[in-house]
Amino acid sequence: MLVPDPKVVRKLLTRYASLQIAQAEQEREATARELEDVSYTLCVMMGTNRIHDAIAKADALLLSAGRRTADAAAGAAADPGGDSDLSLAV
Repeated sequence: MLVPDPKVVRKLLTRYASLQIAQAEQEREATARELEDVSYTLCVMMGTNRIHDAIAKADALLLSAGRRTADAAAGAAADPGGDSDLSLAV
């Protein structure tokens, strides 16, 4: 299964939230169409057919991506040279 790029998912979630706020402040047909498009895209990317499920899956994806990044950073800090398993003998 393909995993969506977390950066793209984050941008879509941000756009979705911004459009929700804009639509709540003042309903506009153009905003409603764009909100529908972003919702559809999120659903397709996350493999769901309901926006609330897509948002939950997107949040989980971003959380796990954040953990992987933090784990990688912790590993790099513990082994700054990144070659502790290599022999220094020539």
